Amino acid sequence: MIEVSDYDPAWADRFAALREEYAAALSEAGVPVVAIEHVGSTAVPGLAAKPIIDCDIVVRAEHVEAASAVLVSLGFEARGELGIPQRWAFWEPARLVGTNTYVIVEGSLALHNHLAVRDVLRSDPSLRDEYGEVKKRVGATAADIYEYGGGKNDMVQRILAAAGMSETERDSINSNEVPVTPRKR
Repeated sequence: MIEVSDYDPAWADRFAALREEYAAALSEAGVPVVAIEHVGSTAVPGLAAKPIIDCDIVVRAEHVEAASAVLVSLGFEARGELGIPQRWAFWEPARLVGTNTYVIVEGSLALHNHLAVRDVLRSDPSLRDEYGEVKKRVGATAADIYEYGGGKNDMVQRILAAAGMSETERDSINSNEVPVTPRKR
């Protein structure tokens, strides 16, 4: 079972605190940042979600290594692209449990995917509500996060189509295979 909660307005505040911490650390290290985006379902007011804040630190390709080093200095553990090109994932430190933070390349398909889903769901309440119901239904029976993702896939593909993403882009996103990577403690 995967926990899917009704929307919580506090999620926006949690993201704002993360953005502030990340922006300060990146600025202090001299790392240029394009944007720090709240993505994922917690970024959509009114949408049911896993209570995990997803954050994209958007940088130019030449700044990925420096931005990643800043996250490591904050206690994150680098995990690599994990099957999604131009998006680097990190295990969060204990003080930030309940967050997913990524360094992601400006203009990448991975970023376009995150922003497209968020923006379409923010602008289409009926699609948002339908997606929320799918998430709750699938979350109640999914054995793990991979089964949960698979159970939502058709709906996500509809959302991406509604965002105007091409079939080629949607196929590329659909073909990403995130490997199972057990966390080292």
